[in-house]
Amino acid sequence: MASGIKKVVLAYSGGLDTSVILKWLQDVYQCEVVTFTADIGQGEELEPARKKALQLGIKKQNIFIEDLREEFVRDFVFPMFRANTVYEGEYLLGTSIARPLIAKNMVEVAKKVGADAISHGATGKGNDQVRFELGAYALMPNVKIIAPWREWDLLSREKLLAYADKHRIPVDFKKRKGGGAPYSMDANLLHISYEGGILEDPDFAPEDSMWRITVSPEKAPNKPQVIELEYKAGDIVAIDGKKLSPAGVLTTLNALGGKHGIGRLDMVENRYVGMKSRGCYETPGGTIMLKGHRAMESITMDREVLALKDDLMPRYARMIYNGYWFSPERKLLQGLIDASQATVNGTVRLKLYKGTIMCVGRTSKSDSLFDARISTFDDDKGAYNQADAGGFIKLNALRLRIAANRKKRK
Repeated sequence: MASGIKKVVLAYSGGLDTSVILKWLQDVYQCEVVTFTADIGQGEELEPARKKALQLGIKKQNIFIEDLREEFVRDFVFPMFRANTVYEGEYLLGTSIARPLIAKNMVEVAKKVGADAISHGATGKGNDQVRFELGAYALMPNVKIIAPWREWDLLSREKLLAYADKHRIPVDFKKRKGGGAPYSMDANLLHISYEGGILEDPDFAPEDSMWRITVSPEKAPNKPQVIELEYKAGDIVAIDGKKLSPAGVLTTLNALGGKHGIGRLDMVENRYVGMKSRGCYETPGGTIMLKGHRAMESITMDREVLALKDDLMPRYARMIYNGYWFSPERKLLQGLIDASQATVNGTVRLKLYKGTIMCVGRTSKSDSLFDARISTFDDDKGAYNQADAGGFIKLNALRLRIAANRKKRK
């Protein structure tokens, strides 16, 4: 065997690309293929992937389909939102945060079955190839990685279909007839992304029918809805008094946000591999989570600790976007972030209305730093001495006054 690869774990969805990859791996690398399919809340029936893998000759014991929804939210989404993470001012990293989870579980399967390689269907132009592979190398340093899109010549839909026909690979009727969405979609419990196809023109406004989990703000209910989020150590543990699991929290917030037209985004982002890319995103639950978390921190977190978190957040966001979830710097920074969340406990009330979110109340019985006796505009009965501000201002102005006097002497 020229490649030296005996067994490979393939990230498998059952779609056209990964089904072609499966057969291609068998033909080109002549190795045993193990399929791994992750349920991270994409909202699709996954059993057809098992059926198609069997049709393509994969042994029953070599087909792995894992429900990772709770792990996804608990160990990846929640930690990211404790940092109020936003990439380039807008993107809530719905695709980026799912890739290290998939890589982690692929590596676990590879170790379990004794595979010496993993393979994925990410194209050579995107960020996902970086995220999958950095994650895999961090957890299995000597693993071999096969990225077909960097090796083969099947670089068009027509060539993929021709290969499928030649090898009798079952293809969805819509794919064969050119039907389906005129763009690429990726979904998980945090978001849905849309890119490619007609969206490659950044001046093209997508039709309202493209969006899957949010109504347009114009069609959202005319009556606002107030919800209450309960926080413990920076994570939401209950909604409107109902205790929920991490995946339950995000599922519930997605439904609420989608109903009120919250969480749509159309942006041109800077990819790690060097190009600009236009993408449209729906992240209703994440948008609500971000708003609520900032409101909770506003009364429970020290000013300079919060400022430090805000300073570090863009760098943390780039670590996730660029695939460094398992890096020592991300882990170190996560420790700092998590330590800051010990006091982020209490409840937040949010009003949802036609694509907007407004905080209409926040309270913390045990950890609030808000002291009405000091902040009041009425008589504070000596709790705060206004005269102290004069010296504070003078000291802070000293360097400005020195510089101004120097200019006068010139």
